Amino acid sequence: MIHQYKNNGYNIVLDVNSGSVHVVDDLVYDVIAKLDQGATEEETTAALKAVYPEQEIAEAMEECRELKDAGVLFTEDVYEKAIIDYKARKTVVKALCLHIAHDCNLACKYCFAEEGEYHGRRALMSFEVGKKALDFLIANSGQRRNLEVDFFGGEPLMNWQVVKDLVAYGREQEKIHNKNFRFTLTTNGVLLNDEIMDFCNKEMANVVLSVDGRKEVHDRMRPFRSGAGSYDLVMPKFKKFADSRNQERYYVRGTFTHHNLDFSKDVLDLADQGFKQISVEPVVAQDSEEYALKKEDIPKICEEYDKLAAEMVKREKEGKGFTFFHYMIDLTGGPCVYKRLSGCGSGTEYLAVTPWGDLYPCHQFVGNEKYLMGNVDEGITKTEIVDEFKCCNVYTKEKCRNCFAKFYCSGGCAANSYNFHGTIQDAYDIGCELQRKRVECAIMIKAALAE
Repeated sequence: MIHQYKNNGYNIVLDVNSGSVHVVDDLVYDVIAKLDQGATEEETTAALKAVYPEQEIAEAMEECRELKDAGVLFTEDVYEKAIIDYKARKTVVKALCLHIAHDCNLACKYCFAEEGEYHGRRALMSFEVGKKALDFLIANSGQRRNLEVDFFGGEPLMNWQVVKDLVAYGREQEKIHNKNFRFTLTTNGVLLNDEIMDFCNKEMANVVLSVDGRKEVHDRMRPFRSGAGSYDLVMPKFKKFADSRNQERYYVRGTFTHHNLDFSKDVLDLADQGFKQISVEPVVAQDSEEYALKKEDIPKICEEYDKLAAEMVKREKEGKGFTFFHYMIDLTGGPCVYKRLSGCGSGTEYLAVTPWGDLYPCHQFVGNEKYLMGNVDEGITKTEIVDEFKCCNVYTKEKCRNCFAKFYCSGGCAANSYNFHGTIQDAYDIGCELQRKRVECAIMIKAALAE
């Protein structure tokens, strides 16, 4: 499978199955397009000789033959068979999302968790439940040594003592079971203070700081329950926190909506504020929500991604670069084949735990009783849910099978698919469009910076 596109003055050819990227001139670009359509070399020459000299066409086709022989152009898909092996593998759990607090001190308008309640009741996780969750993770992790635990909410700082106690318990268990815990924290920053920052800098491998960008954008969507904005309170704390971590091992993570389709300005505002690790992601919401992204918004959003990519190239060359999460792409190897085929591991390797110990495939399924998998006392009791997620991959989804981005998005988000189509075997269409654009921009940036 070949994907060709032009971006920021570059002619880019992606050989999907090998992952090889070629930046080519107009002639080679057009030759590859003809050959990919099934034209013979003679037919390609006949079609292009009115535009290019025949000798140059012949040389371009010779280059294409050499690339094909080298296994980096017009390659075959050898991965579909690998997914059969994945289905047969024993399931090991490697990561938990601990819902340490089903409560929140903000009232974010786009919150899928209903201000932290997750379609249920407000609750804080007890140390006992959290301890059982870590025990469950260790017991179900097999030979895997590195384990991940994200303290999530709601707002986890509303249950801070339990967070600290669970980290201490995890460190004790590391020595006993020869495991290594990688703890992370996601926070809105309202309760952030120096003591919490110091603890996180010692114990948290990563922190996610929720801020949407410009003050007016953030305050519109992330207010207190009183309606007052939260930007002026959290932004100074976030700047201090990021600096205290040497601008590493964190993300400022925002959400853009229909109200700020010019979101590249929010990304650049965060960069101008001094942040080096930035993620601003599209909201996912039903059309009935006034802030939801619409199909007609896609051209504007794609334009913004192009603008952002071009500006990032410029800033990087000026020594003022920053990381944008959605443009992080590995063209030299990337994750293992199983991850490329089946994604984040939700429902199999990655589970969410509620404050009372119920297990779900991920945080976005919490509260959906159809996907209640078990609990930390009994473990996974509905193994058919694990099997359902194991069988969800880029080859079982018709929308993914022939998509050039399938090995980069790994089939997209199962929860988004379910929420829009009632099945995890589909895909969220707007999300797909934007993912494809981000992959194109990310590759362009690599090409531009390789010059």
